[in-house]
Amino acid sequence: MKLSEQWLREWVNPAATVTEIAMKLNLAGLEAEAEALSSDLPQGVVVAKIIAAVQHPQAERLRVCEVNVGSGQTLSIVCGAANARPGILVPAALPGACLPGGKDIGRANLRGVDSAGMLCSASELGLAEKSEGLLELDSDAKPGTPIEQHLGLNDQLLNLDLTPNRGDCLSIAGLARELAAIYDLQQTAPVMRPAVVSGYEQIDVVVEDAQACPHYTGRVITKINPKARTPDWMRERLRRSGIRTIHPVVDITNYVMLELGQPLHAFDRTSLRGAIRIRRAKAGEKLTLLNEQVAELSPQDLLIADNSGPLVLAGVMGGTTSGVTTATTSIFLESACFDPATIAGAGRRHKLLSDSRYRNERGVDPALQRKALDRATTLIGDLCGGDAGPITEVGRAPAYAATVQLRLSQVTRLLGHEIPAREIPKLLARLRIETQAESADTWRARVPSYRYDLRIEADLVEEIGRLYGYDRIPARAYAAQLPLNPVRETQRPANAIKDLLAARGFQEIVTYSFVDPRLQAQLDPESRGIMLDNPIAETMAVMRTSLWSGLVSTWQYNRQRQTARAKLFELGACFAPDGAGSRETIRIGGLVAGAALPEQWGEKSRPADFYDAKADVAAMLPASGAVFRFVAAAHPALHPGQSARILRGDTAIGWLGALHPRLTQTLDLGSAPILFELDWNALRDVRLPAPDAVPDLPHSRRDLALLVAEEISADMLLAAVREAAGPLLRSASVFDVYRGAGLAPGHKSIAMGLIFQDSSRTLSLDEIDAAVGEIAASISTKLGASVRSR
Repeated sequence: MKLSEQWLREWVNPAATVTEIAMKLNLAGLEAEAEALSSDLPQGVVVAKIIAAVQHPQAERLRVCEVNVGSGQTLSIVCGAANARPGILVPAALPGACLPGGKDIGRANLRGVDSAGMLCSASELGLAEKSEGLLELDSDAKPGTPIEQHLGLNDQLLNLDLTPNRGDCLSIAGLARELAAIYDLQQTAPVMRPAVVSGYEQIDVVVEDAQACPHYTGRVITKINPKARTPDWMRERLRRSGIRTIHPVVDITNYVMLELGQPLHAFDRTSLRGAIRIRRAKAGEKLTLLNEQVAELSPQDLLIADNSGPLVLAGVMGGTTSGVTTATTSIFLESACFDPATIAGAGRRHKLLSDSRYRNERGVDPALQRKALDRATTLIGDLCGGDAGPITEVGRAPAYAATVQLRLSQVTRLLGHEIPAREIPKLLARLRIETQAESADTWRARVPSYRYDLRIEADLVEEIGRLYGYDRIPARAYAAQLPLNPVRETQRPANAIKDLLAARGFQEIVTYSFVDPRLQAQLDPESRGIMLDNPIAETMAVMRTSLWSGLVSTWQYNRQRQTARAKLFELGACFAPDGAGSRETIRIGGLVAGAALPEQWGEKSRPADFYDAKADVAAMLPASGAVFRFVAAAHPALHPGQSARILRGDTAIGWLGALHPRLTQTLDLGSAPILFELDWNALRDVRLPAPDAVPDLPHSRRDLALLVAEEISADMLLAAVREAAGPLLRSASVFDVYRGAGLAPGHKSIAMGLIFQDSSRTLSLDEIDAAVGEIAASISTKLGASVRSR
């Protein structure tokens, strides 16, 4: 939000430059920056009145204008603007003038007619990006007045970027009130005359939801001059705050919003049918808004309506059917306070941004409505004429927002500095916070109605610190206890796994827990995500059920920027519905895409595959504890032939696989990345290593070549062997797989090495042969495997 320095100084005028004011505001917690209105002001441009305008004898689109520039004699200036006509006042750049952009103006001869300068449009003066025709000035402007003086162009701006809790400073009055408190000055607000009630017409107002609209005021104003014009001073103040002029009545409502902080809305009186109703929308209702968007309303939306239906999305944006037009002669002027959460929700649901929403969702002073309505009524009377009717009011303006107990001990504790007790009521009084002493070091504070952010004792302590000055609080070293967190040997720290992955070439990413519902539905269609009521954006509308959404999005983003290879991982929370609540689980996920190794001379380039990622996952698995297995299984987001379930014992803890070809094509990823995701607790928890003596007895090895069906995996075979062998088998491993000549179709040969050993004695050949025979019989029965003789 930008506000004029000249306008602000009409309300409070500290002995400081605008840059110093901005610095003070920043120190007080309000982000502000001073900037010049224009770095290139026009020079040699004055107010001029067109006395006569005749057709150029040699050019159809040019006119020769005789203008009064206040010098006592008229000048002849050739002009091509369509609105050049006798009687209007416009800017005139005299010979020797310099316009923004470095354009010099001199005498010229245009198609045989001498021209002593140039008549200017708003864009030529740097006041607009584009404009049509001459900039018409007020009828009471004095010819010869420098244009920078008439329009007040020697001005600077304060550019404010306020936090959402300081909606009370979103106006000249609010910012002046804050500056008066910071500089300990009296606020010198302009005198605002009360509106003169000369009409009698009223409209009934019914508030059906008092919680969503605690205070509503309005009045009818008739006999408005439809040909009225917004004066230059108001146009300039609106322009400097980034608001374009539309219609005198609308401009006045915007002006009062900037001045006092109260959004207002003007209805064309003739378009209203029956009473005004502040109500919730009905299912199926629609409203065409001023931006021509058709809003499909829900019962959560608050409306301003009449007997004919919705008129305004309350506090956000008006509708097209009841707005003010150039033919409007009577209006119903509304000034209301709405519940901030209701307005914020409606704005997000319908994706609407407006100055009204910006203020209403941050909280408008519930005691401001009558004052703002009177101010707007007076300005309308001054600029547009009209008869104002009595105010219709529903609800009551509160005297204050809250009462809060404040203790000196808490001020000292929270600020770390002792402020004298006698100073505290004085500091709060500068903020218009009334205090009543309950004891020598305890007060009862009454918070003004416009301060939505002051509700607890700590809030008041913060205000005391701001006004006292954080720079006045000395820096001190504080004694603190730093207890060591216990480290469990049965739990691996997250940093250990992160370091391991980083050593294997991975980069850690941190992504939002809010993800795109469409992408999540593709990657995890079997899980139902938790939808957000008020998402930041449409692509961040659901809580993630898998880390893959962030990983795939990150790879997609980087691939579009010519990154050819990536190994990414993330450790974070995933969320799922759990009855009436939600369940949060910590997971670790990763993505491998592109070449298996960086470009080099030692190895030929090849794409990373399933087994590269499997090796990375296997490296993360704890060396002691339960047995981990990779079992072929189908996942809707993974390639049907390149996906595996990861098990710890018999418990599923994650997935590994290549992205499904359909999703790879849909997401335009080129080749399929390899994804993995595991339950963090399953990786974190390990068993304490147990010492064991080095065996001093010999072991025996038997090698078996087993003929099995192609669908029998080595993992299945090893599991069956271990189960059948009993305690004498120390280890079993696969050292060869053969497919080819000499084998039955659909079969393969798996060669296994079996190590037998007992810690207390040397095994006999009979014992070993019996164990091998038991293994052969068991796998034959369970898996249909047979021992190859050759």
